[in-house]
Amino acid sequence: MANTATNALFLGPCEFIAGAATNASLPDISAPEVAFIGRSNVGKSSLINALVGQKALARTSQNPGATRQLNFFALAGGRMNLVDMPGYGYAKVSKGQLGEWDHLIKSYLIGRPTLKRTCLLIDSRRGVLPVDDAFMKLLDESAVNFQIILTKTDKLTQAELRTLLAAVQQTLSAHVAAHPLVLATSSESKQGIEELREELLPFALG
Repeated sequence: MANTATNALFLGPCEFIAGAATNASLPDISAPEVAFIGRSNVGKSSLINALVGQKALARTSQNPGATRQLNFFALAGGRMNLVDMPGYGYAKVSKGQLGEWDHLIKSYLIGRPTLKRTCLLIDSRRGVLPVDDAFMKLLDESAVNFQIILTKTDKLTQAELRTLLAAVQQTLSAHVAAHPLVLATSSESKQGIEELREELLPFALG
C-alpha cells in the first residue's frame, strides 16, 4: 500500500525541465537526481511514466534510440529530479552520434555530484548481456553506485523470474558498485513500482 510520502513525491506535480544533448547544456545543479539507463528499448521511458503515474511524461517508442538526450523531470516542485538517459547499445544513428552519447553519458555519471542513484535497467526477457556487464564494469571503475531494475517482468512466469533473479545476483557479486537489492518491475502490471518508489524516496529533499 502506498504511503502518503511516496504519493506526495511521485504522484504529485511532475514536469519536464530540461533536455541536454551536450555537457554544456546540462541544467544547473539543484535537486538530488536519480538516473535511469539501460540498453536501447529496455523500457526506461515506460518505467518513468509508471513511476510518476502518467502515460506520456517521458517519450516512449518502439524504435531503439528514441531518447537522444538526457531528459530531466522535476518531482514535487524540485524535491527530486528523474533523468531519462539515452540507451546504450543498438540505435539507428551514426557512429559519430553514438560517440557523442557515450561521452555525454560517461561525463554525466562520473561528474554529477547530485546523482544519488543510477538505476540500471535490464530487460527480463533478455537477462544480463555482455554490453550490460561491460557497462557495470565502467560504473565499478568510476565508483558510481548503481541498482539493477528488471523491466517487463510480466512477460515471465514466476519460476522464470526466480531463475533470472538468482542469475542476476550471481552476476552482481563481481561488481563492487552494485546495490545488493534487485527490483523486478513491470510498467504494464505495475509490479514492483511501489517498491521502487519506496527505494528512491529517501533521496528526496524535505
